[in-house]
Amino acid sequence: MNARYARKTRSGVVAVAITSVALFVAGCGAEEKPPTGKPTSTTVAPPKSGTTAQGSQPAEEPTETLAVLKGKDGVQLVISSADRDGGGFLTVKGALKNTSSRSIALPGQIRGDETEVMKHGNSLGGATLIDGIGKKRYYVLRDTDGRPLTTTGLDILPAGETAAVFLQFPAPPANTTEVSFQLPTFEPATLKLS
Repeated sequence: MNARYARKTRSGVVAVAITSVALFVAGCGAEEKPPTGKPTSTTVAPPKSGTTAQGSQPAEEPTETLAVLKGKDGVQLVISSADRDGGGFLTVKGALKNTSSRSIALPGQIRGDETEVMKHGNSLGGATLIDGIGKKRYYVLRDTDGRPLTTTGLDILPAGETAAVFLQFPAPPANTTEVSFQLPTFEPATLKLS
């Protein structure tokens, strides 16, 4: 490569770099007025009292109780709904409650023993539905990365606290109106499907 060509190439690279920096600075320095009628700052509301296990939402009081599953050390799973949707899924909603007077570490068995689910932390991934009529077991759905479609981040539940939870399963056939819900370390319960 001759010296004249190298000088031209270097000066071209420098010109491109200077132009890029100038455009970046011009873009960053532009003063825009915030849209009128909208707040300019964002604040996060403090959590309501009665917040729950790490990563979960504050629990709302269920309007209906389909089943109460008793677990170890005073932990209960109160199921408030089991609804089918048009996409072929069944969503179970409820709340984990700590009825004891001390904080409880939720057992790791509730996430199940599948390697893909276990690597995503504590969840309700070990739950199953059993259709006695169709003689079929349904597992919590997983996304393409193996994460269970259920509440995650369930580690410690403080004394007297409640954590809202959900689980999503493939929906059993329309003629199945009852299933047995099972979660490791909890008593099983029968759910009526809507």
